[in-house]
Parts: sequence; C-alpha cells; structure tokens
Amino acid sequence: MSGLREKSFGIFCCLVLLVASFTSLYLRYVASLVPAHSLLVASEVTSGENLSINLDDTLNFGARQEVETRTSWKAPIIWERMFDPKLYDQKHIQKKSSVALTVFAVGRYLDAYLKTFLISAEQHFMLGLQVTYYVFTDQPDKVPHIDLGPQRSLKVIQVEKHSRWQDISMMRMKTISDTIESEIRHRCNYVFCLDVDQEFKGRFGSEALGDSVAQMHAWFYKAQKQSFTYDRNPKSKAFIESGDYYYHAAVFGGLCEHVKSLADHCFLGIMEDKLNDVEALWHDESHLNKYFWLHKPTRLLSPEYCWDQVISDNRDINVTRLIWAPKHYDTLRTK
Repeated sequence: MSGLREKSFGIFCCLVLLVASFTSLYLRYVASLVPAHSLLVASEVTSGENLSINLDDTLNFGARQEVETRTSWKAPIIWERMFDPKLYDQKHIQKKSSVALTVFAVGRYLDAYLKTFLISAEQHFMLGLQVTYYVFTDQPDKVPHIDLGPQRSLKVIQVEKHSRWQDISMMRMKTISDTIESEIRHRCNYVFCLDVDQEFKGRFGSEALGDSVAQMHAWFYKAQKQSFTYDRNPKSKAFIESGDYYYHAAVFGGLCEHVKSLADHCFLGIMEDKLNDVEALWHDESHLNKYFWLHKPTRLLSPEYCWDQVISDNRDINVTRLIWAPKHYDTLRTK
C-alpha cells in the first residue's frame, strides 16, 4: 500500500513539473508577442506621466498643410508645429534616453569647423538628455576645449588621415560601426552621425529620436524624382534606378543597432565597389540612399534639421535648426 502511495506521489510530482514547465513556456511565448516597449514596470505605471504613451500618436500631421508630413509607409516627417517639445523631452528624460553624437574633424576641417560645431551643439542639441560627443580626428591634441553642461561628455578618438577626401568620407562608416560595437552601444541608446561643417542654430531635440532616422536633402525635398542624384551605374552596389526621397548623409541616426546596420551595409558596399574598381557617384551618401531604399527609415527629418542658407526659397522653413557652414573645398579638401 505504501508503495502505491509513493508511486502516486511520484506521478503527481511529475504532473506538477509538467504543468509548471508548460506554463512557463506559454508565458514566455505570450511575452514574445508583446512589444517590449509596451511592457511597463510598476514604477513607470505609478509615475506622474504614463510612459506607455506613444509620442508619435501626438503628432499633428495636419499642422503643415503646405508640406509632406508622412511617407507612403507612414513614417513621420518632422516639421515645426507638428510636435510638442515639452512632451517629447519629458518622456525621453523619464526614459533616461542617452545620445551619442559622432563627428569627424580630419585635416583642415578641425581648425575650420569643429569649435563652432561643438559650441553650437552645446546650445541646441538634445538639451536635457545625456549626450556623449565622439570626435574622430587625426590631430587629437588640437581638439578645442569646450565647457560642457551637466550629463554631457566628450571623447576624442584618433583616426587615420586618408590621402583622398573621398576615402575619408567613405571610410567613416567602418569607424562608426566599430565604435558602436566597442563602446557606444554600452553607453547610449541612440546615435546621431553628423558632418562637422555645420552649425546648430535652433532646437535639435528629442523629437528627432527614432529607430532609424534619415535626413531629407534640402536641395531635393521638393524636386522631381528624376532629378535625384542617385548612383545609376549598375556596376555599383549603390545603384538605384528610382527611389522614394533623396537623403543627405550629413545627418543620420537612430538606435545603435540600426545605425550599425546602416554603417555595415555602406562599408561593405564601398569595399565591394573598390574590388570592382567602381566608386559611387556621391560616395557614402550614395550607399546610404541605397540602404534607406531597401530598409525604409522610421523617421524623416525635414530640411529644418539641415538647411543650406544659399537656397533662396525658404518659405517652408519656420525654424532653422542646423545650417550648412560656408564651404571652402578648394582649400580644405585633399585631392
């Protein structure tokens, strides 16, 4: 009789373990169906502001009737008056969003542009958030000292100076990818990659943050598609016959994993072109446009976020956030 009881007890224990195992697997399966961003911890639920809000649901797409505010794949195009800056900043501060800003200052570009770029970034870029500047240069000792605000830091990384400016431009993609992998992803949620020959003039804030962020080119945002300067050489990995928009490589960003994917795609395309003795028309920008054609960005920045003041028709630009600095290619670029 006691043996029967022991056998029954053993069967019961096995059933309990089976039920527990299946329950655990089922809960893990259910959890996999729920987006991570929709799961809130108790402290978030009880905080003053409900962090479950989708900020992009608050965008006013009808605020700018004269311009395009959403793509065909429903990605927002960010313009002034579409968003509430206080709401975006509050949400990202609560989330403790952190941003890396990468910039290359190689050769004569360091003296010509870097100080103005950094000082203006301190005044306008992602204020209120944790920001780390990554300055890539061949002259670390010449990087100017800048007084940084709270939660803001700067790291200088030495890079090789290539003999041709085209190679400097194209090889930055490998450097960005390597640095995201080795350091940035351990410190920051987002990364933005900007050209140094620019100056911040107005708010460039948390409304620009997204999974994968592309910058509309100021000279092409109203142009016909046939005028876009894609690389149309079928021998190049950057080849595009027709695309959606023309994007500017002077500004791109997003979550670390998305920017790394973009940088890896561009670098591999560049290296394959080199093996085939091909060079894309606009170098890394051509490969960037190919990437965004294949992998649609989740957020587009209007030309407010990268404006050329040479353009006389500025009716759409309510706020100038970042401008192109005067170009002196004849004296700054290596041949």
